[in-house]
Amino acid sequence: MRPGGGSYAHLDEAELVALFRARDAGAVRYVATCNNQRLFRAAWAVLRDSAEAEDAVQSAYLKAFAAIDTFEGRSKLSTWLTRIVINEARVRRRSARRRAALLGHAMPPGTDIGEEVDTAYQTPEQHVANVQLRKALEQALGSLPQIYRTVFILREIEGMTVEETAAALDILPATVKTRLFRARHMLQARLSSLDRTAVKGVLAFGGKICAALTARVLLVIAA
Repeated sequence: MRPGGGSYAHLDEAELVALFRARDAGAVRYVATCNNQRLFRAAWAVLRDSAEAEDAVQSAYLKAFAAIDTFEGRSKLSTWLTRIVINEARVRRRSARRRAALLGHAMPPGTDIGEEVDTAYQTPEQHVANVQLRKALEQALGSLPQIYRTVFILREIEGMTVEETAAALDILPATVKTRLFRARHMLQARLSSLDRTAVKGVLAFGGKICAALTARVLLVIAA
């Protein structure tokens, strides 16, 4: 029997994966809602372009459904999805580089994201200050080499463990630790202070844009 409403949150991983594999709409919606922001941030870490990152997330979900029978549960479903979206983003980045080389163009700079932020309890001054801080953090992150940026976003912003990050990136845990240390050092050199609280709010992906992405995924898998 398919659970109803919010009961998906009470399922264990194996039950949720089984429903996800069966393309149960409620399970897909729940998984997407829980993972969209992480997947978007992971894709952005590679692509530095919000529109491309969003497209990469949608493609990653479709590839996940196509490959779901290969998921053996050795890692969390969220970690497996993160690895898929990172691989998808890397493919897109390589393709963009090849196109740029053929056309004799430089790679375009990354674009800012149009995140939705709850401003109901902010003064206009606080809102401006927060926007400026996020922009500064995003620009600083965008300046990092991709291998350090990705590790920093997964570890510091998404809160993934060393082991989960290593699995998602297919690197050793020791490499994760080294890259995170270097990323922090490079960011500290660009920013006078690295506010951990502010970092958590960078590259927000929620509200209507998250719901719209989930709706597109549901529409495609139902076709």
